[in-house]
Amino acid sequence: MDIDALKAKNPDHWMKAAAIRALTLDAVAAAKSGHSGMPMGMADVATVLFEKHLKFDVANPTWPDRDRFILSAGHGSMLVYSLLYLMGDAEITLEEIKNFRQLGARTAGHPENTHATAIETTTGPLGQGISNSVGFAMAEEIQRARFGAKIVDHYTYVMAGDGCLMEGVSHEAIGLAGRQKLSRLIVFWDNNDITIDGKVSLSDRTDQVGRFTAAGWDVQEIDGHDPEAIDAAIAAAKKTDTPSMIACKTHIALGHAAQDTSKGHGALTDATQMAAAKAVYGWTTGPFEVPDAVKSQWEAIGTRGAEAREAWEERFDAQSQNKRAEFNRQLAGEAPKKLSATIKALKKQISESAPSVATRKSSEMVLEVVNPILPETVGGSADLTGSNNTLTADLGVFDTDNRGGRYVYYGIREHGMAAAMNGMALHGGVRPYGGTFMCFTDYARPAMRLAALMQVPTVFVMTHDSIGLGEDGPTHQPVEHLAISRATPNTYVFRPADTVETAEAWEIALTSTSTPSVLALSRQNLPTVRTEHKNKNMVEQGAYVLADADGKRQAILMATGSEVSIAMAARDILQAEGIGTRVVSMPCWELFEAQDEAVRKRVLPGGPVRVAIEAGVSFGWDRWLLGERGKREKSGFIGMDGFGASAPAEELYKHFGITAEAAAQKVRDLLSGK
Repeated sequence: MDIDALKAKNPDHWMKAAAIRALTLDAVAAAKSGHSGMPMGMADVATVLFEKHLKFDVANPTWPDRDRFILSAGHGSMLVYSLLYLMGDAEITLEEIKNFRQLGARTAGHPENTHATAIETTTGPLGQGISNSVGFAMAEEIQRARFGAKIVDHYTYVMAGDGCLMEGVSHEAIGLAGRQKLSRLIVFWDNNDITIDGKVSLSDRTDQVGRFTAAGWDVQEIDGHDPEAIDAAIAAAKKTDTPSMIACKTHIALGHAAQDTSKGHGALTDATQMAAAKAVYGWTTGPFEVPDAVKSQWEAIGTRGAEAREAWEERFDAQSQNKRAEFNRQLAGEAPKKLSATIKALKKQISESAPSVATRKSSEMVLEVVNPILPETVGGSADLTGSNNTLTADLGVFDTDNRGGRYVYYGIREHGMAAAMNGMALHGGVRPYGGTFMCFTDYARPAMRLAALMQVPTVFVMTHDSIGLGEDGPTHQPVEHLAISRATPNTYVFRPADTVETAEAWEIALTSTSTPSVLALSRQNLPTVRTEHKNKNMVEQGAYVLADADGKRQAILMATGSEVSIAMAARDILQAEGIGTRVVSMPCWELFEAQDEAVRKRVLPGGPVRVAIEAGVSFGWDRWLLGERGKREKSGFIGMDGFGASAPAEELYKHFGITAEAAAQKVRDLLSGK
């Protein structure tokens, strides 16, 4: 690599790119940790993209029609921090750069969307960013079909490394993007042939160019340090009718002693080597110092998009008042006023008719009345549409010839589906929900965790939530998955007992703006337990008294989902014996935990024995069996302590002792001191 020739060919470009490299070296050295090599290697691509192509206004980083930039190789976070500081972003100041990776700084070790307005998505777990980007591109297509190209007309650009492309989720993502011909999606592959362990060839021999081509992408191969080649490739990519991958041959840690080695991936902090690298760049200022001329050039790049933004604002202002209001409502994630009344009407109808249906069917019944009044909902399933009940008649199918369709056939891509839904939610203007079996949250888990971390209200519709699915057996029967989901911070886990609770759970999920939801839904039919209509959303309290004791209260039965009806039957047995029994439905632990202690104590007062009933493992139930302030009540658990089995659901419940009689006997034993 002849760096002198690169400098001589385009000195202005070189110094702008060198600013990224120098700031990266300084910040990583100050932190004594980080990843220097990727920003140093991709600085040329980033400089050309931001200077000549990216539609972005640093003064208004969230204007709706901006181009989206996603750093999928999130370990190279100093690339995006350097760019934002150099362009004059109000949040990423020089002080933030100096505090890279320090407590309280916006410049976290990996980019976090909640730390800085201009960061589109949280990346770091490799493969997530490129998979999010598919959702971003889909949301752009859906919004453009809905509001027109005068209002929605932008691209999604992604920088991904070898690690992103090795992760399995990338295969799901590129296959989906190719199938859907997402032509506004452009991915730069940082093709430096290096991973932490050494050369890529140690572990992989995939022909990435052939792989993307086979998936239906347009692919170009370029020198990732040649600004003219980079510019031409981006211009060509924007003209294709398919997604584009630009394979950028780069040198990791360009100009440093660690160039083209695995050491170049990580923290480069040796002072002598840093000085030598800066000398190669022709960079003569001190640490964290950028020459005024270079900083001014970057600041001009940062404001280059102001003209496009102002033109967009004029076009937007020319739209009808109703169209502007609806666009803004959807972008803000605000539910329409009709939603509450629609949910109440459905609840009243269900309480009066009291159907016995599976809660996956209940979910479909809710969606049938909700989707027509929320045009921003976009549903889907990982090849289980008929089982998840996620498709309603009015949606239409999102496809290459119907960008206004609101239902996505994701294929067998649970992880890719979840990551794409996160991308849609982050893009804005779309409320995504998608389904699979509860057991397959295992496949979607990394993206579900990031939804919580990123504070996006993605809705994960997880059906077949227990041994109640029956004959498919333990491979498909979740027992630990409720506990795993509940252990995740900032996640609402709903396990509704009937259609009324399902409707209330959906209302909460569709009005949330910063918390994802997991709906755990049954395959088997469940009776309606909420036969007395209440306008109040009882699920919003998290747990509530479904049926109180007749006479002296001696026992409290706590249950969720399909086991609530078992608790009600156990109550009948106990009441017939003169044992006053309260039944508490607990559809959402997280919302109950958020209540005042006084509310929780009214629902779960001390004194009576407590029995929890749930067709899952007991992990987590101690919080409610112990009682407030850790005072242990006499308590027991009816549920699973191992995996399920293959048999009809009714037989399984009897086999594993999850029955009304077993619950009643547990109460008797506790009351008698056994």
